[in-house]
Amino acid sequence: MVSATRIAILVRRTPILILAIVLLAIGASSALHAPAMAQEQPQQSHGWSLRDLLFPRRSERVEPPQDIQKAKPKPRKPRVPRAPVEPQTPVAEKAPDARTVLVVGDFMASGLAEGLDAAFADNPAVRIVVRSNGSSGFVRDDFYNWPEQIKSLIETEKPAAVVVMLGSNDRQQMKVGDVREQPRSENWTKEYERRTDSLGKAIANAKVPFLWVGMPAFRVPKMTSDMLAFNDIYRKAAESHGGEFVDVWDGFVDENGAFITSGPDMNGQPVRLRADDGINVSKAGKRKLAFYTEKPLAKILGLAAPGSVAPAAVPAGAPVEAPAPAAAPIVIDRTAPMLLSDPALDGGAELLGAVPPAKADPALPGEKLMIEGKAPEASPGRADDFSWPPKANPAATATAVGTVTVATP
Repeated sequence: MVSATRIAILVRRTPILILAIVLLAIGASSALHAPAMAQEQPQQSHGWSLRDLLFPRRSERVEPPQDIQKAKPKPRKPRVPRAPVEPQTPVAEKAPDARTVLVVGDFMASGLAEGLDAAFADNPAVRIVVRSNGSSGFVRDDFYNWPEQIKSLIETEKPAAVVVMLGSNDRQQMKVGDVREQPRSENWTKEYERRTDSLGKAIANAKVPFLWVGMPAFRVPKMTSDMLAFNDIYRKAAESHGGEFVDVWDGFVDENGAFITSGPDMNGQPVRLRADDGINVSKAGKRKLAFYTEKPLAKILGLAAPGSVAPAAVPAGAPVEAPAPAAAPIVIDRTAPMLLSDPALDGGAELLGAVPPAKADPALPGEKLMIEGKAPEASPGRADDFSWPPKANPAATATAVGTVTVATP
């Protein structure tokens, strides 16, 4: 028979056995489901244990692969400040009898005409007409002969003034007779002067006032030096036939005379004047070319300013009369200011309200000191009394005599 001790031991171990059976059953069920869980969660590769049941592990943090880096934000491009919007110039409708300004020349003349059109946009009595040929010049007269073409242009447009800007394409060989001469050689220069003179003469024969605008500097130093030589020829051709030469050179160089891409505009503000090629002119540069030209042009048209209205009574192409001489200035007689230190300028000998000075008493101490140089005697007992023994002060003696001494009991 089983002893009571064994029975007590079995009773004590029964809960442990039951717990072990339960754990085995759970383990078997989890083993059956392990393949499915492995497929659903392939990242959990560790096996099952009793510790996982009693003390479940925290979910492992899934770290991204090291070779996958977070995309860096693209650096923002610095914000380029926008150029201030230019105020639109009011465009006035041209009057039927508006006076025509004919602009002729090469591609530089086209830019000049654009600037003049903006300058006179608010003037209904002035119309800018451009008849340019961008590739033309004086060298290739077989391509475009300006002395011949200008005659027909003036007859067609009937301008009140002609503006010429020409020569930027002329740095090339020129055929003189049967020989091709190099630029700025002796024969080349003589023929070039003859052709420019022919253009000035053709405009003068049409009895139309004209302006000849010089060439600006260019980026290529050799081209700049050639333009300087050309400007001297243009000046001579214009002035010898009654025209006026407009020098724009200083507006497109620095203080040392070197080419500049950016510089002050017509209002003194820094702007870009030339294109990247160092030849063409920007919008602000075109307006600056017109700024040099509009003042002498306004003078020809009889305008005080580019915005003034031209007189309608003057026929197109007629020479402008000289302005009337200014009236003599009005003389205003003003009294000269009176100087306080010199009253004689007002016709008098003394100031208004002056009182004749009183005659000083020569016996007074101050007069003796000023005239004779004798200082008065110092009063006895005063700070400037240096007599020895000291003199008795009469006032102090009188005070001492009048004093009553009272004995103290």
